[in-house]
Amino acid sequence: MTQKWNAFVNEQWTMKSEGAEGPLTGLSFGVKDVFELEGYTASAGNPDWLRTHQPAAQTAPAIQRLLDAGAVLQGTTHTDELMYSLNGQNVHYGTPLNPSAPDRIPGGSSSGSAVAVAAGLRDFAIGTDTGGSVRIPASYCGIYGMRPTHGLIDISGVIPLAHGFDTIGWMANSAELLQRVGQVLIGAGTEERSASADFEHVYLPEEAWAVAEPETAQLLQAAAEQLLQQGEKRSMQPQPVAIAPEGLAAWMTAFRTVQGIEIWEEHGEWVQQVQPVFAEDIDGRFRWASTLRREDSSDAFALKETVRSRLQELLGENGLLVLPTATGPAPQLHIGGEANEQRRSQTMQLSSIAGLSGLPQVTIPVGTVDGAPVGLSFIAGRGQDLRLLQWVQTTLHRRSLM
Repeated sequence: MTQKWNAFVNEQWTMKSEGAEGPLTGLSFGVKDVFELEGYTASAGNPDWLRTHQPAAQTAPAIQRLLDAGAVLQGTTHTDELMYSLNGQNVHYGTPLNPSAPDRIPGGSSSGSAVAVAAGLRDFAIGTDTGGSVRIPASYCGIYGMRPTHGLIDISGVIPLAHGFDTIGWMANSAELLQRVGQVLIGAGTEERSASADFEHVYLPEEAWAVAEPETAQLLQAAAEQLLQQGEKRSMQPQPVAIAPEGLAAWMTAFRTVQGIEIWEEHGEWVQQVQPVFAEDIDGRFRWASTLRREDSSDAFALKETVRSRLQELLGENGLLVLPTATGPAPQLHIGGEANEQRRSQTMQLSSIAGLSGLPQVTIPVGTVDGAPVGLSFIAGRGQDLRLLQWVQTTLHRRSLM
């Protein structure tokens, strides 16, 4: 029974392009309930949003690409309210059940999409990732997830959160399918270099590894060492590198500040007019965002640009960062209050690296800690998305042949 997982808002909503055949023919997917689908009203995880919006007149371009490639959309999936959380909890519609760790949260905000894939209900699923909303649930549910280069994939027809960080992401149960979906969404001819080329430089960002819980860091470091031996340049050793002299806590604060300003600029008028009913933690974030002023936050915007320039200079076309996706396995199911906010802040120290820099990030499942999945991530230079997906798929394939 698919209902036990609570992955779907509307499991009956089905779309396909008649006669379409392509690389995704025969595959089914779910889509986060924030996309325009012709004739459908997205809820953004909140009943008041659903009540105050009309059915879409057309389908979001990214979803149409998938349909035209032969995939069949089967169901819209749950999200945290207005995508403003990393937990996957929703007081209105319930929390999707993490198939890999039922006593723990699934991660969010693309919670339903992650659960639909992890439970084997769909071949792949589409979400959005602003502050980690594909990467974190993928890690917590033990599946593969991709956040692309910011701006690479057309995000029109998607309910925005913070335009300076919003991306369309996707999840699958294999690196091969993650790559196939990426080839459709990104399209051919978007990268100058061969997607089969290996990366020449691999870096271990010291600050990121220091944030991870000790047992998680130990497992992920061993997995990273094994995986990196599968590359074409097997003699190449990963180099520890300091990327954040300001500290990742400062990066996280800058990210949350810029994000909060953009969120209130986008949704503040609606919040004030409608007075929607939010969960306590979501309500608190919107209230905090309402106090921020762009003119008072020049340091945060400046740090964002500094991070983008610094990491692009480090990685270029041939560099790769290897890091934990999250600080550890998913927290317990009923986490809340101060413990929840503390864990959110720690997690965002890791997720803000790709968020601030706008770079592509893939997370892969590599093992469990305390019986729950943990993910290992790879961040490449701007526009190296297809190459990154190919590298992950090829590296994992080589390992399977050992």
